[in-house]
Amino acid sequence: MNEHFSNTELISTRAYNRKMIRNKMLIASALLYPILMIAPAHAAKNIAECQQQNADKISSAPMSRCLDGVISFVDRELQTWVNLHTFNLEEKALTNGRYSALKMFKRSQNNFITYRENDCRWQYLVISPERGADLAYKTCYVQLSQNRITALSKFKTTNPTP
Repeated sequence: MNEHFSNTELISTRAYNRKMIRNKMLIASALLYPILMIAPAHAAKNIAECQQQNADKISSAPMSRCLDGVISFVDRELQTWVNLHTFNLEEKALTNGRYSALKMFKRSQNNFITYRENDCRWQYLVISPERGADLAYKTCYVQLSQNRITALSKFKTTNPTP
């Protein structure tokens, strides 16, 4: 039995793999879209909107709740970008057989999460136990997440289509 594949078998396998990944991406997109639309239309999507909505409030509790909503929104958007790049890098790895970029991207994302947690935690601890420590943490979390989203949105990981 011959263990080697012919060039036509290899090309047809690669084309099949690309088609399957595209189908998975379409399915994932179809499943993710409704989840992203769960947030109420009136919910704030950034820090400035929270500040505007809570400018006249004396208590920090409404601002904290508003920032919780922004964090949920930003987390969903960030996860969407991470998923997009992961799918694209998986497709690229199946095409060229090199998985190093995918592994490094996943490591980079894990390192970002650790960095974000530690960076925001020290800002919380500087203010704590005074009032406003929670707002400092949440504001830091949103800002760093938005920076990561901006970076991921500018980088293209797709293969050029033939």
